[in-house]
Amino acid sequence: MMFVCTDSEPEMVAEDHIDQWVAENDALGRRLQGSELAPTTAATTVRVRDGRLLVSDGPFAETKEVIVGFDLLECADLDEAIEVARAHPMARRGRLELRPLVGSEQ
Repeated sequence: MMFVCTDSEPEMVAEDHIDQWVAENDALGRRLQGSELAPTTAATTVRVRDGRLLVSDGPFAETKEVIVGFDLLECADLDEAIEVARAHPMARRGRLELRPLVGSEQ
């Protein structure tokens, strides 16, 4: 799983070529699914504490970093995943977090 993160809500610019990155990785079968996320203003956090439901607006994490999207990748190993992430436009303006799904570690 690749989380796409920035320090604030991103403003994509034409030079980012995100559509090209998506099309290329879809064609190669490396990108199984992905999506941009709605802004943090649309987020809802759900927790249960001492049996009580707590629902709050916005993300719960007290951080300036925002997860703005995700891509589910199928790569042979971490090295390939790093190369795929390296080519993502947000690698230059934000950060990409790679994390294997449980049971898929190689």
